Amino acid sequence: MAGAAHCSLRAKRLLLDPKFEGYKLSLEPLACYQLGLDAAVAEVQLRDDQYTLDHMRAFGMYNYLHLDSWYQDNVYYVDQFGRVMNLSVTLDTALQKPREVFRLPTDLSACDSRLCASMHFPSSTWVTLSDGTGRLYLIKSGKRGSSASEKWEIVFNEELGSPFIVAHSVSFIKSDAHSLTVLLLRVEKDELDTKGSGFHVTLEWVTIAERKEGDHRYEVIKRRVLQGKSVPHYAAIEPSGDGLMIVSHKPFTFMQSESDKLEENDDAKVSNEKKDPLYYWQQTEDDVTITVHLPQDITKDDIKIHFSPDNICVTLKDQTPLMEGNLYSSVDHESCTWIIKEDKSLEISLIKKNEGCQWPELIIGDTRGEFIMDPSQCSEIAESLMHLTSEVMNPNPEKENPPCNAQELEECDAFLEDGASLCRFDGDTLKVTHIINLGSNQYLFSVVVNPKEMPCFCLRHDVDALLWQPHSDQPENMWEHIATFNALGYVQASKQDKKFMACAPDYSYAALCECLRRVFIYRQPTPLATALYNRKEGRQVGQVAKQLVATLEASDPILGFQATSERLFVLTTKTLFLIKVNSGN
Repeated sequence: MAGAAHCSLRAKRLLLDPKFEGYKLSLEPLACYQLGLDAAVAEVQLRDDQYTLDHMRAFGMYNYLHLDSWYQDNVYYVDQFGRVMNLSVTLDTALQKPREVFRLPTDLSACDSRLCASMHFPSSTWVTLSDGTGRLYLIKSGKRGSSASEKWEIVFNEELGSPFIVAHSVSFIKSDAHSLTVLLLRVEKDELDTKGSGFHVTLEWVTIAERKEGDHRYEVIKRRVLQGKSVPHYAAIEPSGDGLMIVSHKPFTFMQSESDKLEENDDAKVSNEKKDPLYYWQQTEDDVTITVHLPQDITKDDIKIHFSPDNICVTLKDQTPLMEGNLYSSVDHESCTWIIKEDKSLEISLIKKNEGCQWPELIIGDTRGEFIMDPSQCSEIAESLMHLTSEVMNPNPEKENPPCNAQELEECDAFLEDGASLCRFDGDTLKVTHIINLGSNQYLFSVVVNPKEMPCFCLRHDVDALLWQPHSDQPENMWEHIATFNALGYVQASKQDKKFMACAPDYSYAALCECLRRVFIYRQPTPLATALYNRKEGRQVGQVAKQLVATLEASDPILGFQATSERLFVLTTKTLFLIKVNSGN
């Protein structure tokens, strides 16, 4: 992580409501429509050798219902016959049966180690699709959502190794050629991991581009692999294809190819040869002393040193300057001196203009020197920091405002993963460029607000849930706080059986479902048509937030859950439910 910029998420105060009074349970009926499926959803149960928490998160809790964000109220799923089925809604009271738009060429049941089929919609006319056996399909779909112009046509399909699911994909034009880049997720056996779960997680970043021959054929031009020890909560490629953002509990790193390792070994040899510091320096409150070891043949006449108030330049035998640059702080250059000591070392004394100022570095940006701290300075610093530490856990329990009282925390405030981080990887250097330690900001869910942008992610901040939109093209505003779901962080923590969470792209409501039947909807505050008064405080309430509960008439487990601005789609093994949450404009 060296060289990465450590950033923080800045919440917009105007989007926070400190006076939020909670959700009022509403008994208003929700219109709920259901469609029986011709064939069951192609659910894949976890095998006996898929026993870890990562297997459960990646595959056991997989969302089998796919929302096409490029077209309003357009969802897809794969059934047990390998058919990609689509439901496009225009009117709830005139629902059509899900229709087949594509059929996977392979027999899914023939592969013992297969995973669930997965898909993603990188653009309004392209689909990336995995059959769960290790084969990736690129499909040109035409304009989706209408049977007249929608025709799925395979333009690329290739076996890419062990089975995977498609985590994300983007479509872009680069160097006048069309490219698609896809993120593939795998949980693989790790023979070297003897103390952990015995598995690691890989994200393969595959770039597929149109061939230059002009025959409209596509080929893999780049494959890069990241490896980590936990399934990422969020992994998305930037719209330009130049970078990648990952939210995960444990860090991911790129796996090097053999050529990269050889280059790095050469660099390491070079750096090892130069590991001895060029100079050593010490400081007091009044001055700075620099020591430079000289070659044997150097005499006093060969040394030229130029002092200025903010700069120093040391030259030996009219060669390239040995030391040159801007000093950290100003010096009294007329009082600065130098001598050659008996051990053939050059000692330079700089007199500080600002007495008492401690310099963190000698020459700005120069890392070739080594600072040696005086023992008396070490003890002074330790003494000045003593008040911040204690050998006793709580040295002053009677203090009026203790730093933290764990007894005030409720059970639903505790969650397992408090060490998650958000990292941005550069596609060229394969290094982390930005990192955010999320700490106690628990990851909740992701949602596509604008399909041309990266997916948003929702994090818990205190009791609220804040929605963040990544902007890869805006370095000064890379993560923007765009919406707040009041008290949702607290509310969702109490739902022990929750399986999926989602929100409307227009932020009008958030929703979560349990493994069976129940769906909870949290409408955000809306103005009231009639006057409502708070009896305790005797004031008028201008707006109210509502909680609604829907109970589905199904005994099968919920396999998929998606939200649009108007309705919720809930998929079980044999039924697709539509819950009307908001009326259309």
